[in-house]
Amino acid sequence: MPNGADAPPRFCEAVGMALGVVARIGRFCFRHRWPVIGLWLAVVVLGGLSVGPVFGAIADASNPEHVEAIDGLDAVATGNDSSGSVIGLVSGVDPDAAAVRAAVVAAADEAGRIAGVRGVATPYSVTAQQAPAYLANDGRGLLVVVTLAKLDGGEREDAVKQLRTRLHRLDDTLAAAGVPHATVEVGGNPVLNAEVRATQKADLGRAEAISLPLTLLVLVFVFGGLVAAGLPVLAAFVSVAAAMPLLWVFSRVADLDQNVVTVVTLLGLGLSVDYGLLLVARYREEIAAGFEPQEAVGRAWATAGRTILFSALTVAAALSGLLMFSIHQLGALGAGGVSIAVVAMLAALTFTSALIGLLHKRIRPSRRGARAAGRPGDDERGFFARLSRAVQRRPVLIALATSALLLAAGSPLLGAAIKLPRLDGVPRSVEAARVADELATRFGRSYQPVVTVVARTDAAHLDAYASKWASDPAVAGVQPAKPAGPGVATVDLVLRGGAQNDAAQGLVHRLRADRPAGVESWVVGDAAMLIDVVGLITDDLPAAVTVALVAMALLLFAMTGSLVIPLKAILANVVSLGATFGVMVAVFEHGWGAGVLHTLTVGGLDPFVVVIVFAFAFGLSMDYEVFLLGRIKEYVERGDDTDTAVRRGLQHTGRIITSAALLMVVVFGCFAAADLGTIEQIGVGLLTAVVIDATVVRCLLVPATMTLLGRWNWWAPGPLRRLHECIGLREHTLPDPEPARDPEPVPTA
Repeated sequence: MPNGADAPPRFCEAVGMALGVVARIGRFCFRHRWPVIGLWLAVVVLGGLSVGPVFGAIADASNPEHVEAIDGLDAVATGNDSSGSVIGLVSGVDPDAAAVRAAVVAAADEAGRIAGVRGVATPYSVTAQQAPAYLANDGRGLLVVVTLAKLDGGEREDAVKQLRTRLHRLDDTLAAAGVPHATVEVGGNPVLNAEVRATQKADLGRAEAISLPLTLLVLVFVFGGLVAAGLPVLAAFVSVAAAMPLLWVFSRVADLDQNVVTVVTLLGLGLSVDYGLLLVARYREEIAAGFEPQEAVGRAWATAGRTILFSALTVAAALSGLLMFSIHQLGALGAGGVSIAVVAMLAALTFTSALIGLLHKRIRPSRRGARAAGRPGDDERGFFARLSRAVQRRPVLIALATSALLLAAGSPLLGAAIKLPRLDGVPRSVEAARVADELATRFGRSYQPVVTVVARTDAAHLDAYASKWASDPAVAGVQPAKPAGPGVATVDLVLRGGAQNDAAQGLVHRLRADRPAGVESWVVGDAAMLIDVVGLITDDLPAAVTVALVAMALLLFAMTGSLVIPLKAILANVVSLGATFGVMVAVFEHGWGAGVLHTLTVGGLDPFVVVIVFAFAFGLSMDYEVFLLGRIKEYVERGDDTDTAVRRGLQHTGRIITSAALLMVVVFGCFAAADLGTIEQIGVGLLTAVVIDATVVRCLLVPATMTLLGRWNWWAPGPLRRLHECIGLREHTLPDPEPARDPEPVPTA
C-alpha cells in the first residue's frame, strides 16, 4: 500500500480535521443533551402539524406532464365544466316502491343544494328512455348520480365529503321507511381519489404502528435491554416526523405523488433503525472496553458515526439519479429520498447521542459483551467466521452457485409486463372500487378498453377519419365521434384485448403515425399513457443511472482506495436486483403466493415502482456494502491478508448486518401488508432486496469473489492511491488509550 508521502500535508490534515467533526458532534450532543432533545421535540411537533396538509396535497393522479396522452386529456378538459360525478348505489330495494321513491327523491333534492353540485339524476328525474341506465339489471337497485361543477381541490374535497355523508344517511331513511335490507355505497372518481388517499394514510399509519413495536422487540433481543433498544426506535420516529415538514415544503412547489410519502416514511424508518443499531452497538462495545460514557460516545461516533455519514451519502448518491428524470414525480421522490437519508443521519448522530447522554446510566454492556471485550482472537471465532472460512475453501463453486441461484430467481423478469395498475391496484375494501365493480356487473356500465383520438375538428370529420380503422386487427369497433368542447371532438376505438397489452400499444403507434389530416390531434388512453411514461423513463434513464453509479463509485473509492471494489459491488447489486424483480414479477404479475401473501395480482409491474425499487434497493444494498467493506478494509490496513480480513470483517459485522436486515424486513414487511397495490409492490420489492442482499450476497457472494480476486481487490493506479491516502473516508482505527476503569459486567436495563 502506498505511504501517501506525496500527498499535500496541510490538505490531508484539513480532511482529517473535517472527518473528526463527527466525533465532536457526538460529544457535544452528549454534553448538551437537553437543548438537542428539545430541538428535536419541536421538530416532531411541527411534523405532527404537517401530516394533514401533506396528505391533503397529494395529487389525485400521478400522471407526468407535457406528454401527448396528458395534453390530449387537457384539451378535452378545457371544454369540460365538471369535476366528475359522485354516484350513490342503492341496493336491496324495489325501485317501484313508493317509500323508496320518496326517500331517494328527498336525498337527491338535498344533495342538489350542496355547494358545488351542478345537477342530480335518478331514475325518477330522467326520461323513460334514460331510466334503465339508472336501474340494476336484477331489479333490486338504483343509482343516484350527482354531477359536480368545475371546482378546485379544496372545494371538490368539501363537496365530496358532504355528498358522501348525505347519501350514506339514505340507509337510515330507508330503514325507517320499512326497507330494512337497503344498503348505500358511494363511488365515482372524485370519491375514489379521496378514498385512495385515506387508504394510503391508513396503510402508512398501520405500518408504523406495527413495525415500531416489533422493531423494539427485535432490538431488545439484540441488545438484551429495553433502554438501549428504545434509542433506535425513538430516532426512527423522530426522523419520519421531521420528514413531514420537508414534504409540505415540496408540496408548495410541485404536486406530491402518493409514492413520495410512502417511500419517505419507509426509508426513514429503515435507515434510522439501522443507524441507531450501529451506533448503540458500537457505544456498548466502547463501554465494555472500559471507557467513560462521554469518551465512549466520541470513539463510537468517530468510527460507526463515520460509517453512518458515509452510508447516508451512499444512499443519497443512489437516489440522486432520480433527480435526472423529467417526470416530476420521480424527481420529487429523489429529493424526498435524499432529504430523508440526510435527516436520518442527522437524527442518528445528534438525537441518539443526546439520548445516550440522558440515559447512559441505564445503558450498559451485557455480560456477554463485557466478556467478549477481553477475549483475544474473537474475530476468528464465531458463526460468520466459520461461514466465511467454508466459502473460502470453494470460492469458485460458491460464486457460480450463488450467481446461478440469483439468475434463476430473476428468470421471471424475462417475460415481465409493465402496466399502469389503475383500478386493479385498489383493494376492494375501498368502497368506491366496489361501486365500480357493481356498475359493470349490475348496471351495464362495464369498462371497455379503448384508444381515444382527440382532435381540433368537428365530429363528422373525425368520423370519416376513424372509419378506416374499423378493419384494424386490434380494433373491435369504432364508436361514433362526439363533441368534447369548443372545436374539439373525440372518437373511441374499442379494443379486442386488454387496455395496455402489446396489441393496444401497437395500435397507438399506428394512429400516431397516421393522424387526421390538417388538424391538431392527440392519441390518448391507458396504452398511450403507458407508452409515454415508459418513453420518458427510457429517455432519462441513461443520465439517471450514470449519475447514481458514478457518485456511488466515487464514494466507494473514497472508502476503499480501490477501483475494483466499486465495480464488483455494482455488478453484484445488479444481479441481486434482477432476482428481486424476478420475485416481484412472479408475485404481482403471475399471482404466485397471492393467497398466502394477500397481495393484489395486477398483471404487471408499475413503471414508477420499478424505478423506485431499483433506486432505493440499490442504495440500501450499498448501505450494507459499506458496513462490511469498512471493517474488511480496516483489517487490511492493519496488515492482514485479504482472506483473513474477510473472515474477521464478516465475523465483526455479520451480526450487525443480519440484525439490521432483520429490522428492515420487519419494517418493509409491514408495508408489504398494506392494502394499496403500489405500497405492496414497494414493500415486497425492498423486503426481497434486503433479504437477498444480507444473506446470499453479503454472506456468500462477496466473500467468494473477494477470495478469488485476492490482492487485486485493492488495485488502483498510483496517483489515485496517493489521493486516497489523503482524502479516504474509511473508518480509521482509533488509538487505544488507557481505559479509565475496568469493565464490570452488570445486568442490562
